[in-house]
Amino acid sequence: MMSNTLLATAFSDLSTPLIADACLRAKVPLRVAPFGIRPVVQGMRVAGRVLPARHRGSVDTFLEVMKKALPGDVLVVDNESRGDESCIGDLTVLEAQASGLAGLVVRGYHRDTHELVRIGFPVFSYGSYPAGPRRLDQRSSQDLSSAQWDRFTVDHDDVVFADDDGLLFVPSSAIEKVLEAATSIWKVERRQADAIQAGKKLSEQLDFDSYIAKRDSDPSYTLRKHLRERGGAVEE
Repeated sequence: MMSNTLLATAFSDLSTPLIADACLRAKVPLRVAPFGIRPVVQGMRVAGRVLPARHRGSVDTFLEVMKKALPGDVLVVDNESRGDESCIGDLTVLEAQASGLAGLVVRGYHRDTHELVRIGFPVFSYGSYPAGPRRLDQRSSQDLSSAQWDRFTVDHDDVVFADDDGLLFVPSSAIEKVLEAATSIWKVERRQADAIQAGKKLSEQLDFDSYIAKRDSDPSYTLRKHLRERGGAVEE
């Protein structure tokens, strides 16, 4: 598996939309977190190996799993999208930072927003809620080995990417081809953007009139096919 340092470096010029497009191009299952997850501080981003933890109402799960963390791991907290409690706050975030993690993402809510902004550590959640948990559920053998996120399960063999646009997971076995595809798409899009700013509209670059003519004569001819024939980007 690619190291966390290399993952962070590779993602520094990329974005979650590019990773999502790259998954489609590389035929890797698209596992995107449901709409709404955001960084506590706008502009924060993170990439790293998944360090999973299922929250049962106590911080002990987080403290235990952090002792097994590799530098640059990202703590992925499964709080079952509960809307009646927050599950992480400033102390958990400070502990994650002190443990060498790269960030923390939560399938649920956070609290202590003011302190989290001051700390400046990458934290992603579905929002804030002032009250912490009042429950203590029975632990499971899976609590430190995997996390559920919507319709899919993630574990140590997955990589998480997060930024202002959202969050998604990629299996480590496919990470190199996904990053290669994302970098290729990024280069094409930058070239197209530079050309637009230099005065050549996107429709000209893509020979859009030719596409319309072919589509009119062959309804099965799609813009995606047209772009692939010309090495263009925009949609995948």
